[in-house]
Amino acid sequence: MSLFDKPKRQEPLPEHEPLAARMRPRTLDEYWGQSHILAKGRLLRRAIEADQLSSVIFYGPPGTGKTTLARIIANTTKSKFLSINAVLAGIKDIRDAIETAKQNYALVGRKSILFVDEVHRFNKSQQDALLPWVENGTITLIGATTENPYFEVNKALVSRSRVFQLMSLTQSDLRGIVFQALRDETRGYGMLQVIMREDALAHLVNVANGDARALLNALELAVTTTPPNEQGQIDITLEVAEESIQQRALLYDKEGDAHFDTISAFIKSIRGSDPDAALYWLARMVHAGESPNFIFRRLLISACEDIGLADPKAVSVVESCAQAFDRIGLPEGRYHLAHATLYLATAPKSNSSMAFFDALSVVEKESTYDVPNHLKDPSRDGADLGHGQGYLYPHAYRDHWVAQQYLPDGLQGRVFYHPTTIGYEATIAAKVLQNREAQLAMAEERRDMESAATTSEERWIGRTFDGGAARAQAIRDEIFEAADIQKNSRVLDINASSGLISFEALRRAPEGGVFSVLLPSPAAENFKGLMNQKPEIERAVIIETDELSASIFDKIQDQRFDRIVGRNSLHITPNLPEFLGAIRDHLDTGGRAVFGNLLPGEMPRIYSLGVKPIHETRISSDLFNAWKNAEDELLKSEQGQHFTIRELENAAAQAHIDIHIRKLELSGSLTITPSIFKHWFEPNASEPSYIDKLGQYLSDESCRTIVQWAATYLRSQTVPWPTSVILASF
Repeated sequence: MSLFDKPKRQEPLPEHEPLAARMRPRTLDEYWGQSHILAKGRLLRRAIEADQLSSVIFYGPPGTGKTTLARIIANTTKSKFLSINAVLAGIKDIRDAIETAKQNYALVGRKSILFVDEVHRFNKSQQDALLPWVENGTITLIGATTENPYFEVNKALVSRSRVFQLMSLTQSDLRGIVFQALRDETRGYGMLQVIMREDALAHLVNVANGDARALLNALELAVTTTPPNEQGQIDITLEVAEESIQQRALLYDKEGDAHFDTISAFIKSIRGSDPDAALYWLARMVHAGESPNFIFRRLLISACEDIGLADPKAVSVVESCAQAFDRIGLPEGRYHLAHATLYLATAPKSNSSMAFFDALSVVEKESTYDVPNHLKDPSRDGADLGHGQGYLYPHAYRDHWVAQQYLPDGLQGRVFYHPTTIGYEATIAAKVLQNREAQLAMAEERRDMESAATTSEERWIGRTFDGGAARAQAIRDEIFEAADIQKNSRVLDINASSGLISFEALRRAPEGGVFSVLLPSPAAENFKGLMNQKPEIERAVIIETDELSASIFDKIQDQRFDRIVGRNSLHITPNLPEFLGAIRDHLDTGGRAVFGNLLPGEMPRIYSLGVKPIHETRISSDLFNAWKNAEDELLKSEQGQHFTIRELENAAAQAHIDIHIRKLELSGSLTITPSIFKHWFEPNASEPSYIDKLGQYLSDESCRTIVQWAATYLRSQTVPWPTSVILASF
């Protein structure tokens, strides 16, 4: 029987059991920290509460609650819970656990969850022994590890599990844990009169460094070793706290995550031109005994990757410091480490050398282009094949430069190097651009940016576009760039029927959750059908409503969101100020709302289309004016046509919202396909077409003339179709 199979205790735990064990959370409500994966509405919490957990790996530093979270799952699941520790277990233990799981399912149809603590300690053969049983569903794996599973755990095992990273607890979390222990009369010290001084608490929390276990151990030592005063009070002063918790050990393993994380922070601080942070991370590495050769190696890389031609001397300075260090050694050699670090951190920055990798990508992915004839070597085949003929020798010209082609024919116009205007590179940027203008072809190559759909989702989304796929995707990209959705974000997609936002949000926030609001429509039914094809735990939460109004939030109740987004939803709500206010009230702390919305009143007019001027066709000026007035009146009567930037600003002001609005003009074209022509110009009794609606204002004869004109000058034509869009955020 594992620890997880023990029944819940109703009486106080034995006094000899450590405080950290006694105070271990038993439910998610008692669990502190990790709100990025366990807050209400997030994927992992929903999976645990619904008892639909798939194989997972919990990864994080010691004391962050990995084993505790597994215990909570053990207390809530209906599955058989088995546990082994990878430090102590071998192949036999794994086989025994698998056999137990198989028998349990065969006898009572009960699934099994296997918790493997320190899963990275398993060797490859042990991990491989788990793989087939995880894959066929005999067991659901919960692994816990302090090491990065993407490096330390079998890739096949990781690919069949969802990895959740647990973060060090915040100071607020640690304070809450202390107060909980001091108040709990059953498991903690609620029966004692403990006075915790603020400076003592601050010291314990700071030195614990995000480790709840270390904090509770220190608290236990402080309370149990401090005698009560005359009033029976146990006074935890700063002096007591300092004696109870020692200087925190530096979390640094030269072969583990801390090694890579610290050097990453060091280089990123240099790249960000923060000399103070760079020196701090350097000191962390030197204090931990990191190899100076390794540090200098990374500094040499940074000198070219991050500083580059903005200061070409940077690589020479670092190389000189490295040579000086080899001559002097420690401890004085630390001056040279600091000198090189400060030089790079304060130097101007340019990553233009990354252009090489763009060129390398072309070499690797595109066809091999022939060397232009005039650039070929003439020494071997110059006479017979004409190699080298036409080459212009630059030194024979003024300024030792002449415009000529150097890229292969198929790459003419391709640009790899983008000089910055920082430091020394600014002095060469103008010359590079001037030369480029002289030799690049005037016409830019048109590239087909649309790739073939690879999934059923993409194919379905593509079918929902009414000729505006590229524009819709452009609006979507603007929304996602502004929203900055993280992998653990809770996202509400307003007016989600097209699927354009929701499916992408599901991919970007796999550890959060997506809620999709649907209006009644055939597209909404298709959306639900497609969503139901996903595993239940990976689906969006669907909210159906008859109109986009503040009332939709009644169905969501107290749920809060990190991001609320939407496309083409603001102009169809009946009460815009109330709608915006409800959105504001349902944003979580630090949340953001982003909306991309067409300006319907600025859409192209059909009377303005055509391949020939109206006066050269069968449309008279009188008919044209009548047509123009009729379409303008028709659009005024359409829902949302009155929606303008001014109306949105006024509505935001009424809702006391500081809104940011940016207008986008998207160029584009529209091909009048037979289906579009039919939708516009053929009568339709069930759903009136454009020409049906014009008939409210024009005579039958006028409408027939317009249809004849359209058949001649619009059918199968590609016409300009610009779009005015606003991007609104708050």
